[in-house]
Amino acid sequence: METNNTQAVPKTLVEAVKVFSDPTVALTFMVALRWPDGVRCPHCQSTRVRFIATRSVWECREDHPCKRFSIKTGTIMEESPLSLDKWLIGMWLEANAKNSISSYEIARDLGITQKSAWFMQQRIRLAMQKGDFFKLSGEVEVDETFIGGRARNMHAGRRKAKGRGTVGKAVVMGLLERHGEVRTRVVDNTRRRSLQPLIREHVEPGAAVYTDALRSYAGLSPEYVHGVVDHAERYVDGNIHTNGLENFWALFKRCVKGTHVSVEPFHLFRYLDAECFRFNNRKLKDGARFAGVLQSVGGKRLTYKSLIGEGDTEDRAASDNGEASVVAHEHGPCN
Repeated sequence: METNNTQAVPKTLVEAVKVFSDPTVALTFMVALRWPDGVRCPHCQSTRVRFIATRSVWECREDHPCKRFSIKTGTIMEESPLSLDKWLIGMWLEANAKNSISSYEIARDLGITQKSAWFMQQRIRLAMQKGDFFKLSGEVEVDETFIGGRARNMHAGRRKAKGRGTVGKAVVMGLLERHGEVRTRVVDNTRRRSLQPLIREHVEPGAAVYTDALRSYAGLSPEYVHGVVDHAERYVDGNIHTNGLENFWALFKRCVKGTHVSVEPFHLFRYLDAECFRFNNRKLKDGARFAGVLQSVGGKRLTYKSLIGEGDTEDRAASDNGEASVVAHEHGPCN
């Protein structure tokens, strides 16, 4: 099978639907993106492969048990029965919907079940999860927020059981480098031992760190230039404020309340990963954001059992810590 290494990325959703509706074109597009220097076996990296057109798979000529592989092998799409065109349009929609998109809408648009659409989206969100390869610097805003239903929207019995205010809500900490990227983490509480280690992990010493007057942030100086604004008095004190991060919280809560309505705390970090991806790439065109997701599908795999908390102990522990539940083996089963 010949590939075109200069395959153009669609610029609009209409163009993407038109291009990827042809299975051959969709496959050629993915091959050019995944293997720009020629198809390689994902198990042994050999280029001695042959294409079986009747099944749209390749066969490796090297001697090992997993000879046959498809474009999905070793990616978030592995073992998925959904066609490539549905996956590509699903990635486009999730990458470019400012307030995300519900699994029910994906199901209607792609003609699949809501359960399949939800599983697809969670795997796409895994691809949107980026590693933190460098520390934030310059001016960094730090803030925390609570995610959960409003008491006034609950039935009386549930409202009484959960209580008011922040009781029963998930705590999320955010760090925003001004004119840079945002990072978020689900934390156990707003105490100093939960918040300050994350600041030291993600922010370079000597950077200016701006927070509100929460006592848990006390003690960041002299390691950081710590500026504090007391929201009981004002929201901006010269250059000291957390308005950029407050803007991100507003976007995320609009995504949760307006699109998804309810998000289980167990899955919250996945929705945060997706919103961070869209926020950090907000200046890119739709096609570029779509390409960014496609370039991250390899080397990641999420099974349905680990997604719903029925995987092995290691997978469940990773989810509880707010990390991606990725299957431990490198390439998954042969397919």
